Amino acid sequence: MTSLAFPPIFLLPVHLSPEQLQQLVETIPTLTSNINEASLVLGNVTQRKRALFELRKRHVLTEPLESALHVSVSRRPEDADSHATSSDTVITMNGDNQSAHREDKVIKVVKLSWFTDSLRQHELLPLEDYIVYAGRRMRTYSHVRNSDRVVAEASETQGTGGAGRRPFREKLHRHFQPPSLFLRTTSEHDDNNNQSDMPMFPMTPFSCQRRAPNNPPNKAFIDQLKQIREKRLLLGDQIGVRAYSTSIATLAAYPYAVADPAELEKLPGCGTKIAELYNEWKWTGKLSEVEEAQSDPKLCVIRLFYMIWGVGDATAREFYNKGWRDLDDIVQYGWNSLTRVQQIGVKYYDEFQQTIPREEVEAIFDTVLHHARNIHPDCRVIIVGGYRRGKERNGDVDLVVSHPDESATYNLVSRLVDSLEQSGDVTHILTLSLRNSERGQTPVSWRGNSTKGTGFDTLDKALVPQASRMNIASPGPHRRVDIIVSPWKTVGCAILGWSGETTFQRDLRIYCKKKMLLKFDSSGVRSRINGSWVDLEGGKTGVAPDFVTAEKRVFKELGLEWIAPENRCTG
Repeated sequence: MTSLAFPPIFLLPVHLSPEQLQQLVETIPTLTSNINEASLVLGNVTQRKRALFELRKRHVLTEPLESALHVSVSRRPEDADSHATSSDTVITMNGDNQSAHREDKVIKVVKLSWFTDSLRQHELLPLEDYIVYAGRRMRTYSHVRNSDRVVAEASETQGTGGAGRRPFREKLHRHFQPPSLFLRTTSEHDDNNNQSDMPMFPMTPFSCQRRAPNNPPNKAFIDQLKQIREKRLLLGDQIGVRAYSTSIATLAAYPYAVADPAELEKLPGCGTKIAELYNEWKWTGKLSEVEEAQSDPKLCVIRLFYMIWGVGDATAREFYNKGWRDLDDIVQYGWNSLTRVQQIGVKYYDEFQQTIPREEVEAIFDTVLHHARNIHPDCRVIIVGGYRRGKERNGDVDLVVSHPDESATYNLVSRLVDSLEQSGDVTHILTLSLRNSERGQTPVSWRGNSTKGTGFDTLDKALVPQASRMNIASPGPHRRVDIIVSPWKTVGCAILGWSGETTFQRDLRIYCKKKMLLKFDSSGVRSRINGSWVDLEGGKTGVAPDFVTAEKRVFKELGLEWIAPENRCTG
């Protein structure tokens, strides 16, 4: 057995053979089976995303450290030869020793080679070259345990007669947290009982096979989960974003108000974690993680940047890491580095934060339709996006334009935007893509991973800010408008691709891949077997007479039941 003073280590079994695992179990002197007692997580992993996944899988929630590569571990000299515990680890960051509270201490996922190299060189090597991920444990509902403190205060109160102190019952109430585990009878663990107790609900993993209305029975709890998902997004935790999106989509489609947390454990994509969050929300009316995120100054700044039109979550974090803290910093220090879209996003930031009422969306639709029919009398326009899903107010306006004659949609977007600009309805042209027209409006065959981003979602598009004309005497704020032009032969895919919320669209693509061996996007459907375009909208039935018929044919040919747009609100 090695005499090196390793800190408490939790071993990940992934990518290890049984023989390797057994050998490591016998070799690591400070091995713990409780990850909450470990300061190092040792594993045969090299990717940050995988490290985050393994932590979250074991209910360890963290926030990444800004200087993860400058974290090292040492032992207190007086404890170097003693048995390792979770409380005798010293965290050193940038040369400063900081004793972290147990619930907030740093946890690091390090490569397995750090341990083997340390053994080989007979010394604890620095972690800098071995860290896969370093984060600080977050205070979570399931980890809040105040019983020891309550007992201590109770004894103190009783010992002094309670003079000058709050009564014990008040202290008990102040520290009380509802249990994260829910009581069950033994009969509830019987599989037959579990199935019979579940209300009727499609247990499919694909949200494109479920109806999710705009105002589901569990909307208040869903709104809390959305805020946790936003936090994951702003921190760059894509796996967490996907996991919460799946849970939210399931709850959005669940047609019953949740009566017991145990219901959630049985729903696809939910499980124990969501059940525990629901239990906390049910008892307290809030989620501690949401409150912490709302008061976190760093997240507030990243959220401010993320709300700029044309700025994604990665760019928002990049702005923050440059030291910028508000829009003035962007203008002063980074204006020339912004894209044209981002500059417009900053210029009209306050206007773009205002939502658009349905009547104004319809007015913008009328304007675009008028200009389109001045170019070709039989042009057709449909409002998609949140408006089509029934939202009362929208962040932008999405319009699909088409014409039964394919020659009429060739370069139509250019002529349409020129007409809107000349009339003053469009103030800027930020994006104008003609890729579909440039290839003769012919669907491109799928060539697998060699496609490198070409041939998919390449409909002609225009991204424009449009000045509101609801009040001619006093023009309103600028609105974000997306104009998408599709040939009629694939217009059903275009409408479907622009009408569902993000998780609905994601699951539709996964469904097509796994169940149909097809590649779906808004510019058409291709076979994953030979790459050829698959005509779902014409075929033996002939040309679809209208938008909705074309879209319904896509559902039918994909083996899916028609779901009206107002039931594609997956959150």
